Amino acid sequence: MRARRLVAAASVAVGLVALAGCRSEPGVAAYVGDHRITEDAVTRLLDELRAEVPTPSAEPSAGPEQAAPAEVRMPTRTQLVSNLVLLDVCQRLADDKGYQPPPQRVTASQIAPQLGVPADTAYAERVADLTNCMNSLPAPEPVAPTEQDLAEVVAAGKAAGVIPAEVTVQQAAAQLDGDQLRGALGSKKVLADAITGYEVSVSPRYRPLEIPLLSFAAGQAAVSVPLGEPGSDSVTDVSKPEPAVTESAGTVAP
Repeated sequence: MRARRLVAAASVAVGLVALAGCRSEPGVAAYVGDHRITEDAVTRLLDELRAEVPTPSAEPSAGPEQAAPAEVRMPTRTQLVSNLVLLDVCQRLADDKGYQPPPQRVTASQIAPQLGVPADTAYAERVADLTNCMNSLPAPEPVAPTEQDLAEVVAAGKAAGVIPAEVTVQQAAAQLDGDQLRGALGSKKVLADAITGYEVSVSPRYRPLEIPLLSFAAGQAAVSVPLGEPGSDSVTDVSKPEPAVTESAGTVAP
Protein backbone atom coordinates (compact mmCIF):
# COMPACT_ATOMS: atom_id res chain seq x y z
CA MET A 1 0.00 0.00 0.00
CA ARG A 2 1.31 3.39 -0.92
CA ALA A 3 1.91 5.81 1.91
CA ARG A 4 -1.03 8.13 2.39
CA ARG A 5 -0.51 11.76 3.26
CA LEU A 6 -2.47 12.91 6.29
CA VAL A 7 -3.48 16.48 6.95
CA ALA A 8 -3.77 17.97 10.43
CA ALA A 9 -6.95 19.98 10.93
CA ALA A 10 -6.78 23.47 12.43
CA SER A 11 -10.19 23.22 13.96
CA VAL A 12 -10.14 20.37 16.45
CA ALA A 13 -12.13 18.15 19.54
CA VAL A 14 -13.06 12.84 21.81
CA GLY A 15 -14.30 9.96 23.51
CA LEU A 16 -17.92 9.19 23.30
CA VAL A 17 -19.20 11.64 25.86
CA ALA A 18 -22.29 10.23 27.53
CA LEU A 19 -23.89 12.64 29.95
CA ALA A 20 -26.35 11.39 32.49
CA GLY A 21 -29.75 12.95 31.93
CA CYS A 22 -28.85 14.50 28.58
CA ARG A 23 -30.35 17.94 28.05
CA SER A 24 -32.61 18.79 25.16
CA GLU A 25 -34.69 21.97 25.11
CA PRO A 26 -36.58 23.34 22.12
CA GLY A 27 -34.53 26.04 20.44
CA VAL A 28 -31.19 24.89 21.89
CA ALA A 29 -28.59 23.43 19.53
CA ALA A 30 -26.01 22.54 22.18
CA TYR A 31 -24.88 23.16 25.74
CA VAL A 32 -21.40 23.77 27.09
CA GLY A 33 -21.87 23.65 30.83
CA ASP A 34 -24.69 26.09 31.59
CA HIS A 35 -24.15 28.04 28.35
CA ARG A 36 -26.78 27.50 25.67
CA ILE A 37 -25.90 27.74 21.98
CA THR A 38 -29.30 28.53 20.53
CA GLU A 39 -30.79 27.65 17.18
CA ASP A 40 -31.48 31.36 16.70
CA ALA A 41 -27.76 32.13 17.00
CA VAL A 42 -27.00 29.54 14.32
CA THR A 43 -29.77 30.93 12.09
CA ARG A 44 -28.39 34.48 12.41
CA LEU A 45 -24.98 33.30 11.17
CA LEU A 46 -26.55 31.57 8.18
CA ASP A 47 -28.87 34.47 7.38
CA GLU A 48 -25.94 36.89 7.37
CA LEU A 49 -24.00 34.66 4.99
CA ARG A 50 -26.97 34.33 2.65
CA ALA A 51 -27.35 38.10 2.61
CA GLU A 52 -23.63 38.68 2.02
CA VAL A 53 -22.93 35.97 -0.54
CA PRO A 54 -23.81 37.12 -4.07
CA THR A 55 -26.03 34.96 -6.22
CA PRO A 56 -23.90 33.34 -8.96
CA SER A 57 -24.51 34.92 -12.34
CA ALA A 58 -25.52 32.73 -15.27
CA GLU A 59 -24.00 35.19 -17.73
CA PRO A 60 -20.58 34.37 -19.24
CA SER A 61 -17.51 36.34 -18.27
CA ALA A 62 -16.97 39.64 -20.06
CA GLY A 63 -13.62 38.39 -21.31
CA PRO A 64 -10.68 36.08 -20.62
CA GLU A 65 -8.96 38.79 -18.62
CA GLN A 66 -11.80 38.84 -16.08
CA ALA A 67 -11.01 36.61 -13.15
CA ALA A 68 -13.59 34.06 -12.10
CA PRO A 69 -15.20 34.69 -8.70
CA ALA A 70 -13.98 32.64 -5.77
CA GLU A 71 -15.98 29.50 -5.04
CA VAL A 72 -18.55 30.09 -2.32
CA ARG A 73 -18.93 27.25 0.18
CA MET A 74 -21.97 27.92 2.36
CA PRO A 75 -21.55 26.14 5.70
CA THR A 76 -24.23 23.82 6.99
CA ARG A 77 -26.01 24.24 10.32
CA THR A 78 -24.08 21.25 11.67
CA GLN A 79 -20.84 22.88 10.62
CA LEU A 80 -21.75 26.09 12.42
CA VAL A 81 -22.82 24.27 15.59
CA SER A 82 -19.59 22.28 15.72
CA ASN A 83 -17.50 25.44 15.41
CA LEU A 84 -19.48 27.28 18.08
CA VAL A 85 -19.26 24.35 20.50
CA LEU A 86 -15.55 23.83 19.95
CA LEU A 87 -14.85 27.57 20.27
CA ASP A 88 -16.62 27.65 23.64
CA VAL A 89 -14.74 24.57 24.86
CA CYS A 90 -11.39 25.92 23.66
CA GLN A 91 -11.89 29.35 25.24
CA ARG A 92 -12.86 27.80 28.58
CA LEU A 93 -9.83 25.52 28.48
CA ALA A 94 -7.48 28.39 27.58
CA ASP A 95 -8.92 30.59 30.36
CA ASP A 96 -8.72 27.82 32.96
CA LYS A 97 -5.13 26.94 32.07
CA GLY A 98 -3.95 30.50 31.45
CA TYR A 99 -2.95 29.86 27.83
CA GLN A 100 -2.19 33.02 25.86
CA PRO A 101 -3.05 33.60 22.18
CA PRO A 102 -0.15 33.47 19.72
CA PRO A 103 1.62 36.77 18.89
CA GLN A 104 0.66 36.44 15.22
CA ARG A 105 -3.10 36.14 15.23
CA VAL A 106 -5.07 34.85 12.26
CA THR A 107 -7.61 37.38 10.99
CA ALA A 108 -10.98 36.86 9.37
CA SER A 109 -9.67 38.34 6.12
CA GLN A 110 -6.85 35.77 6.09
CA ILE A 111 -9.06 32.78 6.74
CA ALA A 112 -12.08 33.79 4.65
CA PRO A 113 -10.58 32.64 1.30
CA GLN A 114 -10.08 29.16 2.75
CA LEU A 115 -13.70 29.10 3.89
CA GLY A 116 -15.01 30.53 0.63
CA VAL A 117 -17.06 33.21 2.41
CA PRO A 118 -16.81 37.00 2.79
CA ALA A 119 -14.32 38.22 5.39
CA ASP A 120 -16.76 40.67 6.98
CA THR A 121 -19.12 37.95 8.24
CA ALA A 122 -19.52 36.74 11.80
CA TYR A 123 -18.84 33.21 10.59
CA ALA A 124 -15.37 34.13 9.30
CA GLU A 125 -14.68 35.93 12.59
CA ARG A 126 -15.76 32.93 14.66
CA VAL A 127 -13.54 30.56 12.67
CA ALA A 128 -10.61 32.98 13.06
CA ASP A 129 -11.29 33.11 16.82
CA LEU A 130 -11.36 29.32 16.93
CA THR A 131 -8.12 29.01 14.98
CA ASN A 132 -6.35 31.47 17.29
CA CYS A 133 -7.68 29.70 20.36
CA MET A 134 -6.58 26.29 19.13
CA ASN A 135 -3.15 27.73 18.29
CA SER A 136 -2.86 28.97 21.87
CA LEU A 137 -3.06 25.43 23.26
CA PRO A 138 0.31 23.78 23.89
CA ALA A 139 1.32 20.81 21.79
CA PRO A 140 -0.10 17.69 23.42
CA GLU A 141 1.95 14.76 24.57
CA PRO A 142 2.02 12.21 21.72
CA VAL A 143 -0.05 9.10 22.37
CA ALA A 144 0.99 5.75 20.92
CA PRO A 145 -1.92 4.20 18.98
CA THR A 146 -3.53 1.08 20.33
CA GLU A 147 -4.59 -1.73 18.06
CA GLN A 148 -8.12 -0.35 18.31
CA ASP A 149 -6.94 3.13 17.26
CA LEU A 150 -5.19 1.70 14.22
CA ALA A 151 -8.20 -0.44 13.36
CA GLU A 152 -10.43 2.66 13.42
CA VAL A 153 -8.07 4.61 11.14
CA VAL A 154 -7.87 1.71 8.70
CA ALA A 155 -11.66 1.31 8.75
CA ALA A 156 -12.05 5.03 8.04
CA GLY A 157 -9.57 4.80 5.17
CA LYS A 158 -11.34 1.82 3.66
CA ALA A 159 -14.73 3.50 3.97
CA ALA A 160 -13.30 6.59 2.26
CA GLY A 161 -11.73 4.49 -0.49
CA VAL A 162 -8.16 5.55 0.24
CA ILE A 163 -7.01 2.24 1.76
CA PRO A 164 -7.54 -0.94 -0.29
CA ALA A 165 -10.09 -3.34 1.18
CA GLU A 166 -7.58 -6.22 1.35
CA VAL A 167 -5.04 -4.33 3.50
CA THR A 168 -4.92 -5.55 7.09
CA VAL A 169 -4.40 -3.43 10.20
CA GLN A 170 -0.98 -5.01 10.67
CA GLN A 171 0.04 -4.15 7.11
CA ALA A 172 -1.13 -0.55 7.43
CA ALA A 173 0.27 0.06 10.91
CA ALA A 174 3.85 0.65 9.80
CA GLN A 175 2.77 3.38 7.39
CA LEU A 176 0.10 5.01 9.58
CA ASP A 177 1.86 5.05 12.94
CA GLY A 178 3.99 8.18 13.13
CA ASP A 179 4.24 11.66 14.61
CA GLN A 180 1.09 12.90 12.90
CA LEU A 181 -1.13 10.10 14.18
CA ARG A 182 0.36 10.18 17.68
CA GLY A 183 -0.05 13.95 17.84
CA ALA A 184 -3.69 13.70 16.77
CA LEU A 185 -4.35 11.04 19.40
CA GLY A 186 -2.71 13.30 21.98
CA SER A 187 -5.01 16.17 20.98
CA LYS A 188 -7.94 13.79 21.10
CA LYS A 189 -7.19 12.87 24.71
CA VAL A 190 -6.79 16.49 25.85
CA LEU A 191 -9.96 17.61 24.15
CA ALA A 192 -11.94 14.57 25.32
CA ASP A 193 -11.10 15.44 28.91
CA ALA A 194 -12.15 19.06 28.34
CA ILE A 195 -15.40 18.08 26.61
CA THR A 196 -16.28 15.76 29.46
CA GLY A 197 -15.31 18.31 32.11
CA TYR A 198 -17.33 21.11 30.53
CA GLU A 199 -20.39 18.87 30.13
CA VAL A 200 -20.96 19.28 26.42
CA SER A 201 -24.38 18.11 25.25
CA VAL A 202 -25.72 18.34 21.70
CA SER A 203 -29.27 18.33 20.37
CA PRO A 204 -30.23 15.00 18.75
CA ARG A 205 -30.67 16.98 15.53
CA TYR A 206 -26.89 17.27 15.16
CA ARG A 207 -25.68 13.92 16.45
CA PRO A 208 -23.15 12.58 15.89
CA LEU A 209 -21.28 15.89 15.90
CA GLU A 210 -17.60 15.33 15.14
CA ILE A 211 -14.52 17.35 14.34
CA PRO A 212 -11.61 15.84 12.35
CA LEU A 213 -8.25 15.94 14.08
CA LEU A 214 -6.41 14.22 11.25
CA SER A 215 -7.53 13.74 7.66
CA PHE A 216 -6.37 11.83 4.63
CA ALA A 217 -5.01 13.97 1.80
CA ALA A 218 -8.30 13.79 -0.09
CA GLY A 219 -10.07 15.32 2.91
CA GLN A 220 -11.69 12.29 4.52
CA ALA A 221 -11.34 12.15 8.30
CA ALA A 222 -8.83 9.65 9.68
CA VAL A 223 -9.16 10.57 13.38
CA SER A 224 -12.20 12.42 14.70
CA VAL A 225 -13.43 13.59 18.06
CA PRO A 226 -17.14 13.63 18.96
CA LEU A 227 -18.59 16.76 20.54
CA GLY A 228 -21.27 15.63 22.94
CA GLU A 229 -23.24 12.42 22.81
CA PRO A 230 -22.81 9.88 20.01
CA GLY A 231 -25.55 9.35 17.49
CA SER A 232 -28.03 6.51 17.68
CA ASP A 233 -26.05 4.59 15.06
CA SER A 234 -23.16 2.66 16.62
CA VAL A 235 -21.10 2.94 13.42
CA THR A 236 -18.60 5.80 13.51
CA ASP A 237 -19.33 8.54 10.98
CA VAL A 238 -16.10 9.00 9.05
CA SER A 239 -17.34 11.59 6.59
CA LYS A 240 -15.50 14.88 6.65
CA PRO A 241 -17.29 17.44 8.82
CA GLU A 242 -17.19 20.94 7.41
CA PRO A 243 -15.42 23.23 7.84
CA ALA A 244 -12.01 22.08 8.90
CA VAL A 245 -9.38 24.56 7.81
CA THR A 246 -6.43 22.33 7.05
CA GLU A 247 -2.72 22.66 6.67
CA SER A 248 -0.34 20.19 5.11
CA ALA A 249 1.41 17.92 7.57
CA GLY A 250 3.63 15.92 5.23
CA THR A 251 3.71 12.29 4.18
CA VAL A 252 3.36 9.35 6.49
CA ALA A 253 6.56 7.34 6.36
CA PRO A 254 6.14 3.85 4.89
